[in-house]
Amino acid sequence: MKLVSKKLCLVLASAAFVLAGCSKKPARPDPNATMMGPQSGGSNIAPSNLSTVSDLNTGLAERDPFDPLTGQNREALAANTVYFDFDQSAIKPSEREKLKNAKTYLETNPGMRLLLEGHCDWRGTAEYNLGLGDRRANAVKKYLLSIGVAADKLEANSKGSLEAKTNADATTMEKDRRVDLVVVKSK
Repeated sequence: MKLVSKKLCLVLASAAFVLAGCSKKPARPDPNATMMGPQSGGSNIAPSNLSTVSDLNTGLAERDPFDPLTGQNREALAANTVYFDFDQSAIKPSEREKLKNAKTYLETNPGMRLLLEGHCDWRGTAEYNLGLGDRRANAVKKYLLSIGVAADKLEANSKGSLEAKTNADATTMEKDRRVDLVVVKSK
């Protein structure tokens, strides 16, 4: 009997606790008592009170295009990426104008240098593709040197097929066979 009364007391105490925790929903404020009044959608705001886009931008600093971790800017010369034919490291005549643009960029930005990253498509072994990417990057470096870019402004590197999409279609593979021109701040 004592056990039943203890259980009953426990159940009653729990029910009282749960019921005491429930309260009424808060009352919704009267629209006339709010700051906007009974209007709908803020229609009483005059267009002259709204900030313009130029007002919003005045306090913002321009975003630094250089990655804070690597110190690289991959966007500055992204349009000048040099593409190659399958299993080739020779620069096509159609790609040479891009390298002349890179030379002009370096002349107008003397505090910058270029990291030349060679890439390959997914076909071939990792070792072979690293070598091919290196040959591509060095071919671009050699061409830039031949048109007057200083050697201390250039660094060649190979990524091989590390960033290539495996089993890609022909269009994707064409884009994987490239040398990226990455702008880096001079030390």
